[in-house]
Amino acid sequence: MYYYFVSFFGWKKHEERKDYTPVKRFALLTAAHNEEAVIRYHIESLRKLNYPAELYDIYIIADNCTDQTAEVARREGVNVFERFSTLRGKGFALEWMFNELNKMEDKQYDAICLFDADNVVSSNFLLEMNAKLKQGHRSIQGYLDTKNPNDSWVTACYATAYWSMNRMWQLARYNLGLSNALGGTGLCLEYSLIREYGWGATCLTEDLEFTMKLLQNGIKTAWAHDCKVYDEKPVYFSQTWRQRTRWLQGHWDVALRYMIPLIKKGIRERKWYPIDAAIYLFQPFLIMTMLVNMLITAVAVLFPEPIYASPITSMMPGWFWVLFGVLGYSYPMLGLYLEGAPKEAYYYYITYPIYGLTWFPVTIVGLFKHGNQTEWAHTMHTRGISITSLE
Repeated sequence: MYYYFVSFFGWKKHEERKDYTPVKRFALLTAAHNEEAVIRYHIESLRKLNYPAELYDIYIIADNCTDQTAEVARREGVNVFERFSTLRGKGFALEWMFNELNKMEDKQYDAICLFDADNVVSSNFLLEMNAKLKQGHRSIQGYLDTKNPNDSWVTACYATAYWSMNRMWQLARYNLGLSNALGGTGLCLEYSLIREYGWGATCLTEDLEFTMKLLQNGIKTAWAHDCKVYDEKPVYFSQTWRQRTRWLQGHWDVALRYMIPLIKKGIRERKWYPIDAAIYLFQPFLIMTMLVNMLITAVAVLFPEPIYASPITSMMPGWFWVLFGVLGYSYPMLGLYLEGAPKEAYYYYITYPIYGLTWFPVTIVGLFKHGNQTEWAHTMHTRGISITSLE
């Protein structure tokens, strides 16, 4: 119910006063592992950014590549750094690249932007980040969109989830003055943050880990709703299973390390935003609780005299839970409507419950595997799409 309350504040997008005059200098970092099929389109979108070319540099980290990623990137005329290490994963690659940047005494940057190699980036991205930095924000997340929503029912469900979440979760939290969550790509960090606190985010969800690290130090992440990064989503269920299992492995790890300290910080400082972040970290625990409750309820329905009764279900009348279920399914559609999602999105929504139910086994597997934060699984990307076809 808490998230329903928060989502109300995403119904309206408030106008902001922004100064778009380009002054901030950016380093754009992309960690790429065997991305020869898509890296050219990614670089193309970065070179087409509506921002003075002398105010940003592009760096491609060819991380343990065994294909032509580095060669393709060099042909595109950008800076390429090749890394070969037994420490696999984007978090380690970024840690390494930050150290390389620190060695460049002739390069001075105000901020860094992080991307994935399969992304294509809206032309106004740096203008928006420049404006946000000038407003005083130090950590900023851009709008995460999908470049291949029509490829399969899986990509359709991803797109539906992100369209709704961008509006009803991220924008709502920004409007409330809470912290947003870094999404792994399409994000901007004031470079001084890395110098002050280090990176150190090397678990399987380095974005979530760094979000919580910043919050521990009193730094909230802001939301840039008007600039987009188009991400390639997994086409097959086997791919989304591996990807989301990795996400939950990392989420469990971060939750177990940061949830209690954030609650203590919120109570000690009498501030809500750390507690709100802890509530977000609690999501895997909530999913497990929901699963247990569903199983107990199923037993109660199947057997006239059940051995067990769910204490959660018995707290409220039956009509409440029916309404709760209907609302839980239909409410995200409001986010689609407010975002002006294509009409196909409403057809996609038919399969959305299937996608939602798969979070239960994914969460369980993630719990049992959360101790392993080095078993990185690469998601193959093949959809080479130009930014000109999306804007």
